[in-house]
Amino acid sequence: MFRFEQRREKLISRQHFTLRMLRCGAIAAGITMFALSIGIAGYHWIGGLGWVDSFLNACMILGGMGPVDELKDDPAKIFAGCYALFSGLVFVALAGFLVAPVFHRMLHRFHYESDDDDKDS
Repeated sequence: MFRFEQRREKLISRQHFTLRMLRCGAIAAGITMFALSIGIAGYHWIGGLGWVDSFLNACMILGGMGPVDELKDDPAKIFAGCYALFSGLVFVALAGFLVAPVFHRMLHRFHYESDDDDKDS
């Protein structure tokens, strides 16, 4: 999805890095909205909750806090369990997606091999 600079390439400027982080943030926000819409729809249609309660439950699960309302029937409970597992995976994936450019920049800065270093050896 993103091409990071290779070991022998120059470090990108702060402006380009900021744009890269903004792009990653926008994609992460889109993925979050998609995951949230799945939860809202599921809690509304499967769980029988109102739209606001569905939004609240989906946000709490996606944020790792746990459900707010008690679900009465088995299909709703199964959906809530599957959505909780899905939300955990989304959380871990988005954390890695947002942290990867920062770690890459740090490691690239430490390990960058310029032409001047090759001439000294």
